[in-house]
Amino acid sequence: MYRFEGYTLDAARCSLRTEDRVIELRPKAFEVLRYLVENAGRVVTKEEFIRAIWSDVVVTDESLTHCVSEARHAIGDNDQAIIKTVPRRGYRFVAPVSRSSADGGSEPQSGSAPPRAGADSDRALPDRPSIAVLPFSNIGGDPEQEYFADGMVEEIITALSRFSSLFVIARNSSFAYKGRSVDVKQVGRELGVRYVLEGSVRKASNRVRITGQLIDASTGAHIWADRFDGALEDVFDLQDQVTASVVGAISPKMEQAEIQRAKRKPTESLDAYDYFLHGMANIHELKKEATSKALQFFYRAIELDPDFASAYGMAAWCYLERKANGWMTDRPQEVTEASRLARKAVDLGRDDAVALSRGGNVLAYVAHDLDAGAVFINRALALNPNLAPAWISIGWLEIYLGEPEIALQHFAHAMRLSPFDLLMPNLQAGIAFAHFFTGDYDKASSLAEQVLREKPNYHLPLRYAAVSHALAGRLGEAQQAMARLRQIDPLLRVSNLKDMTPLRRPEDRARYEEGMRKAGLPE
Repeated sequence: MYRFEGYTLDAARCSLRTEDRVIELRPKAFEVLRYLVENAGRVVTKEEFIRAIWSDVVVTDESLTHCVSEARHAIGDNDQAIIKTVPRRGYRFVAPVSRSSADGGSEPQSGSAPPRAGADSDRALPDRPSIAVLPFSNIGGDPEQEYFADGMVEEIITALSRFSSLFVIARNSSFAYKGRSVDVKQVGRELGVRYVLEGSVRKASNRVRITGQLIDASTGAHIWADRFDGALEDVFDLQDQVTASVVGAISPKMEQAEIQRAKRKPTESLDAYDYFLHGMANIHELKKEATSKALQFFYRAIELDPDFASAYGMAAWCYLERKANGWMTDRPQEVTEASRLARKAVDLGRDDAVALSRGGNVLAYVAHDLDAGAVFINRALALNPNLAPAWISIGWLEIYLGEPEIALQHFAHAMRLSPFDLLMPNLQAGIAFAHFFTGDYDKASSLAEQVLREKPNYHLPLRYAAVSHALAGRLGEAQQAMARLRQIDPLLRVSNLKDMTPLRRPEDRARYEEGMRKAGLPE
């Protein structure tokens, strides 16, 4: 993690950002900037760049010059005060650089001055109490019970998220620390939270034990710790006890009515809930086979409890994933079933933010009922303003409605709530698509390519890379992305794009179809 002049370059995640925004860079331009920052203070020759970044291809000096120009533009170095050109030799990065050490502190990078005050990019604390719930340890040691421990944490996060007076980091970012030995202070800095909750779950026979400890991340001091024991059928009450204790420790003046409001059971059937947790464990893998398994688990949960709203919502979401990734085999039948599940979810889950947001998203994207989708996703956000997937869903919906600037704001909020989210590729693809409709094809293609480095066969960024490169005049890159896309989805055509992407404005559809034609998609 390198910091300079108010910017943070995260080499591990290939990102460049300031305190309030992420800056998109084309992959090679990012690598050039990274190499310069890592070698700050010394001249890097053109030959060294070629060996380090283009070792397997033949390129001209113009490619390097273009990448350096992009890097300078990204960091506002218009007068070349940070990246100096050394005539007939190469380039030198002259700004002071600090590097994050293993314990989360900073150390000067070779050839640079110590970090300046205010240059640190640790996330600012929100203006209300903030908390991250880390994955609980599975004390029983049985790998088959791992899903149960994860499910307990997810329910506690959901319960805490319902308090509008709390800022709660989303599950997927908290789970980025799963299986790691962490320093709580570092977690607080990286996620931008005041408090961290950690603990353990033991499930043995028909008994459950949950332990928890609440820590002030700024000081490392323990604020509260307790243990909760009960029979398996008491698991929901145990979750409520943990939630109420945490809320009471963080905000003693919070009214008891608010604590009672958090006690919403997802289902009265423990067996159905068990299948639901199995489904959630699979859906987070974002893979075709895992999505199919998740769908089977959610259907089983519905069979055992026909009023389980969240199970309907997540089953519908599985069909959304199938559509978005070109996995559907019987599109009319699957669309019909997804719509049925989504409407059942929003009907049963009037007070269930997960059911409302997932169901609303499916109605918008799969059933093309944008107005209904907006109603239910906004209702979910009113119930749970900390639900990151709902902010991602409303971001996509704003794109479909023709409001890409608003979409970018919603995506930014989702990223703040869950900076390490497993849905980050979907979120980044959404940001790329929004930039496409603002006319910033360079940003759109750069971010799409960034997603493709991690997920080279991901349907969404392949589409957005193809259309953005095409309308920017880079037909070679556009055709390359289209070739990969058609290998994954050979049935995709310009004529069925409207089924794939429910754009309301005719001008948006026309622009999208124009880009796909130029990239080489058949009619």
